[in-house]
Amino acid sequence: MLVFVPVSVLAAPYAAFVMDARTGEVLHSRNADTRLHPASLTKMMTLYVVFQAVERGEITLDTKVKISAKAASEPPSKLGLKAGSRIKLRYLIRASAVKSANDAATAMAEAISGSEAAFARRMNRTAASLGMTRTTFKNAHGLTESGHMSTARDMSIMGRHMIYDYPQYYNLFSRTSTHAGIRDVANTNRRLLGAYKGADGIKTGYTRAAGFNLVASAERGNERIIATVFGGKSTVSRNAKVAELLDLGFRRAPSRAPLRKPQKPNYVPGDEPVVVAGNQNAPKGAGKIIRLSGAVKTSYRPKMRPGTQAPVLVAEAPVTSSVLPDDIQTALVAAQTTETTAVAAAAAVSNALVPTMRPEARPQNVVLAKAEPEVVTRISTSGGRHWGVNVGRYTSRYKAEKVLLQTALTEMSTLDGSLRKVVRKPTGFDANFMGMTRDSADLACRRLQARNVTCFMIGPKS
Repeated sequence: MLVFVPVSVLAAPYAAFVMDARTGEVLHSRNADTRLHPASLTKMMTLYVVFQAVERGEITLDTKVKISAKAASEPPSKLGLKAGSRIKLRYLIRASAVKSANDAATAMAEAISGSEAAFARRMNRTAASLGMTRTTFKNAHGLTESGHMSTARDMSIMGRHMIYDYPQYYNLFSRTSTHAGIRDVANTNRRLLGAYKGADGIKTGYTRAAGFNLVASAERGNERIIATVFGGKSTVSRNAKVAELLDLGFRRAPSRAPLRKPQKPNYVPGDEPVVVAGNQNAPKGAGKIIRLSGAVKTSYRPKMRPGTQAPVLVAEAPVTSSVLPDDIQTALVAAQTTETTAVAAAAAVSNALVPTMRPEARPQNVVLAKAEPEVVTRISTSGGRHWGVNVGRYTSRYKAEKVLLQTALTEMSTLDGSLRKVVRKPTGFDANFMGMTRDSADLACRRLQARNVTCFMIGPKS
């Protein structure tokens, strides 16, 4: 017998997790260890590994990555990269973090590890080193694949490490839009970023199997909260739930707590290629990939020899034949010797030029003109924004703030840029949107009334 199952029954399972980012203390947990589809939350780990590779000198932000046919053919969301084209890594990072572009994620994976499969293995080793015990990655973008699973707890751990391990890159996740090399892209998380006070990231995700997922972080004063939701039913309901969980976190977290950053893990080597940046045989702006069998345990990054004027490159440890075949070892030694000679010659030329680069002293008979004082006039930028919209009176400040946030999330197009303000009255707390023009207030109120939301306009005070 054929049975039709309603779509609502097939909804993705729900899970939630709230953490005090400063200490790692768990503030709320529901189905947090259930293995579910992470969708594009996966890209947090993709970007973490990319940042690690940049830090280790495997690749640079300005390396031009060649786009493969596989990367170009990834389904949306995507940047729209063309097979055979080249684009700087920094733009792929922006597209992946802000736009959640699948083609950008795959291109980065292939550039760093040679293939997406090898990159996924590196993702899994990194996840294990971070303590993500119930996570398995099969790809770099998060599209549904058998066995590609994670949990709300693990993704919260991932978000916390992203914040504290690579703070120099974390601002990417708070950009409502950015330029990604070939076009500007908008943030998939811009609604929450614009509506929730203190929100500054971090990553959304959606597939039919996963539902609407989000790892969000917000900072207020000395407090920072991370809230994660798996299996939301829509963008609006998911954002409202995350806002509710962030509120819960700020209520439960102590106002003062010691900052105990998570320990940044050491790089775990595997079977990925080593990228030697600046190799003469490599394409311009990229490194040459040398594939090695087994783990790479020796660093060839040069160090300055103490007491030597001209820089001399030395290896931290000798290269043995047990690590490298003889032909590769010979090639590396030759490359180091050539590079050492070139660096020494460049330093000699630089030292010879230094005396001629000093600026001449100003002649004593030159009189400097006296600067005229500059008068700056402040121009009003209010633009007549003295109007507002009231969406009700409530018995507590918390209820009024909650309604304001939910209303802002559902009607962001007309309320964007307005100020959410709770005004205490003798009979309750008024929930107001302020700082609007008369026309924008009128439009917002009419749109809200069309959604069966009771509201009225507030005029400027006389």
